[in-house]
Amino acid sequence: MIQKRSTPQVHIETFGCQMNESDSELVRSMLKGEGFTFTTDRERADVLLVNTCAIRENAHNKIYAHLSELKGLKKQRPLVVGVLGCMAQSLKSELAEKEPLIDVLAGPDAYRQLPVLLSNAMAAQEEGFSRKGFALDLSEYETYEGVLPDRDNGVNAWITVMRGCDNFCSFCVVPYTRGRERSRDPEAILAEARDAAARGFTQITLLGQNVNSYRHGGWDFAELIAAVADTEGILRVRFTSPHPKDFPTSLIDAIAAHPNICKHIHLPLQSGSDRILTLMDRTYSGEEYLALVNRIRHTIPDIILTTDIICGFCSETEEDFLSTQRIVEQARLDSAYIFKYSERKNTIAARKYSDDVPDQVKGSRVARLVDIQRRITLERHRQYIGKDLEILIEGDATRSSAQGMGKTDGNVTVVWDKGTDPFEPGTLITKHIYEASAATLYGK
Repeated sequence: MIQKRSTPQVHIETFGCQMNESDSELVRSMLKGEGFTFTTDRERADVLLVNTCAIRENAHNKIYAHLSELKGLKKQRPLVVGVLGCMAQSLKSELAEKEPLIDVLAGPDAYRQLPVLLSNAMAAQEEGFSRKGFALDLSEYETYEGVLPDRDNGVNAWITVMRGCDNFCSFCVVPYTRGRERSRDPEAILAEARDAAARGFTQITLLGQNVNSYRHGGWDFAELIAAVADTEGILRVRFTSPHPKDFPTSLIDAIAAHPNICKHIHLPLQSGSDRILTLMDRTYSGEEYLALVNRIRHTIPDIILTTDIICGFCSETEEDFLSTQRIVEQARLDSAYIFKYSERKNTIAARKYSDDVPDQVKGSRVARLVDIQRRITLERHRQYIGKDLEILIEGDATRSSAQGMGKTDGNVTVVWDKGTDPFEPGTLITKHIYEASAATLYGK
C-alpha cells in the first residue's frame, strides 16, 4: 500500500468521448484501490483530475479555459491538479512548460502510475514545495486487464474491448494519443459484462476506435458482440465505432439475427468527395460507402444509421463539398454529427497539407449540411408517428422531471408524460408515438 495522508479526496472531471468516460471509471477503480476517496464537490477535493479530449480545437479551448479557472481555486488552498488523457499525451511539452498549476500529467496508457504520482505530489505539497509527475509513454500491451471499472449507477455500462488505432486517418490524432491497436481478452470482457449485469446495468455499449478490427485468438467482433448479448440480464448491446473500409458481413448478420443487439450503426463518412477521402486516408470511395449502406439496409431493413462528417478539410473545394452533400441526400441517414475541420498537432494532415479553407467557408458548409440533414432526420422521425415503439427507460427528461426519457432500439430519444405509469430506469416500456421533431419522438 502506498503511504499517503489519510483518505485524500479526488474530484474527476471528464471531457470528450465515451472512451474517456470509460477511462475515468478505470481511474476511479485504481485510485480507490489505493485508499483514495472521491467527491462530486470539487471544493472539498485534495486532488482535481481533468480527463481530456484532443479531437477538436473546441475541446482544447474548453479545457484551457477550465484550467485557467482552476488557477484561482489553487491559490485559495492546497490542491494537486492532474491532467489526464489525450490532450495530456498530445500536448505534453506545451502543458508541462506553460501550465505551472499542473502537478501531474498522465496519458491514456499510464493510469496505473497515478496513485504514486498523486501521492508524491501531495507529499511534496505538504512539505512546501512542488514535485511534478509525468507519465506519458504509450504502451504496446496495456489494456487494463484485471481492473474492474468503478461505474456510477445508471442504465448503460461502457466496456472497452480494444485500445488504440492502426488506421492513421490523416486528420486524426488518436494513434498518437492512444497508441496502436490492442484487443482485450474476450473472457475478461464477458466477465465484465456479467459483473455489469449483476450490478443492475441492463445495457452495454462496447467501445473501440475501430471495433471491426477486434481480434483475439480465434475471436472477431461479430462473435464477441453476440456472446456479450447473450449475457443474462442484459437487454440491449450497442457498439461504437466501426470503420466503413472493413465492415464484415458476419457483423451485419449478427446484428440482424440477435434480438439484443441494437439495430443502430454509427458509420462515419467524413467526406463524400473521393479526392478528399484519399487525402484523409480513409481507403474507401463515396460509392463504396453508399454500397455498404445499401448492403446493411438490405439485410436489416429497420436499421438506424448515423454518421460523422467533416467540412472544410484541407483544399476542400465547393465541388468537393457538393459531393458530400449528394452522398448525404442519397444515403438519407438518420442523423449526423457535422463538424468544421480542426487541424491537430502531429497528424499526417498537419505535416503534409495546408489548412487553407477559410473558417467562414467551413462554417457556411456546416450550416448548409446541417439544414439538409435536419430535414432528412425530421422526415425519417415522422415515419414513427402512429407506431408503438419499445423504449429503454433512462431517467427523467432534460426539461421536466414530470416527463420520462428513454431510447428506442435504434437510439432515438423518446419523451413522454410519466403520469401514473410504472417508471423504473433500465426497464423496457412501450409508447405510442404521436409527434416527432428532428431531435425527439413524443410518446404516450
